[in-house]
Amino acid sequence: MMEPEHPSDGRPVDMYLDLLRVRMDSDDYRLLLQVVAPALRALDEQPPESMDFSLDPDDTQSLPQEIRDEAALVIATAVTGRLDNKLVELEIDETGPVRVVTDAATASDPDRLAEIASYIRRRHQDTEELRGIAEASGLPTDF
Repeated sequence: MMEPEHPSDGRPVDMYLDLLRVRMDSDDYRLLLQVVAPALRALDEQPPESMDFSLDPDDTQSLPQEIRDEAALVIATAVTGRLDNKLVELEIDETGPVRVVTDAATASDPDRLAEIASYIRRRHQDTEELRGIAEASGLPTDF
């Protein structure tokens, strides 16, 4: 088994990583640590409220979905300090399924999940509008 890259000091994320180390195959756990290590280092260096976290699709595309899901949950635990985070999949017409991490109460509340889906739709529409403006202006559209 591989030890975490940083010492455990009783933080929820360290406890969660310890649970995953016991539960996961050693190779999968190593892959998970490779994915989350940069985010955990960044969180150690600056407060989470000034950062936006998401897994880079280019870096994680070849990873099994289970590892990507666990990576999202590890980062959420590090940011929120909570162990009750849940990963939910929302069906968004414009983009297809979107996986988001939220607290357990929100994950079980259909109205809140509908609000989150609506927010994601609005963000997608805003992004597409900005992409169209950038394209018409001759600016890069890969944002």
